[in-house]
Amino acid sequence: MTRPIIGAATGAPAWRLLLAESLEWPKLLLSLIQPAAPMARGDGRPVVVYPGFLANDLTTIRLRRSLRAANYAAHGWGLGQNLSVRAVLLEQMVQRLAAAVAQGNGAKASLIGWSLGGIYAREVAKLRPDLVDRVITLGTPFSGDPRSNNGWWLYEFINDHPVDAPPLAFDAPVKPPVQTYAVWSAIDGVVSPAAACGLPDESDRQVEVKSRHLSLARSPATIAKIGELLAETL
Repeated sequence: MTRPIIGAATGAPAWRLLLAESLEWPKLLLSLIQPAAPMARGDGRPVVVYPGFLANDLTTIRLRRSLRAANYAAHGWGLGQNLSVRAVLLEQMVQRLAAAVAQGNGAKASLIGWSLGGIYAREVAKLRPDLVDRVITLGTPFSGDPRSNNGWWLYEFINDHPVDAPPLAFDAPVKPPVQTYAVWSAIDGVVSPAAACGLPDESDRQVEVKSRHLSLARSPATIAKIGELLAETL
């Protein structure tokens, strides 16, 4: 793995990389009807998948389809479109996590968060580590400057607070007290690779994949890597 320069977390990806993300939109739409991608066989535990900014559960449908085919009890976040970070959302996510664990006969859940969804996954795991087996973030800007991405200005445009001053107290770089994997890509056109990789003490492992940001929850190679991380014995 080639670790990105941490200082790059103070700047967003180049515009040429962001423009390349436009090529991923047709693939993301196609993923709604594509079959499950192969991944390592699971143990039946619940896995909750959180979508990225402006996205909803439809955008993670291929990942969840693949998880179910691999014998995991996959759950979407079930809270509509992901628009902002708010305390009430965290409360609802904790409630839904507890329900998923109860449905799974008490087995701890694994949390997968794509982009902004990974911020949620990390924070939920901090609140209820007793319910969480591990956290996997996909291109999540949890480290460094919260403006080290190409979406912060849109976030601020549609919300009533700056991206670095959300209406709840949390410290995004602090690692949850469970096994935490930070999946990042050098060709991510939305989030700085350094922000998604983070410092060594901000996750337990940093895992590089070759994927555009918009395909982190749908590409077969990334889904296979997620399967490896879920199957890893802790």
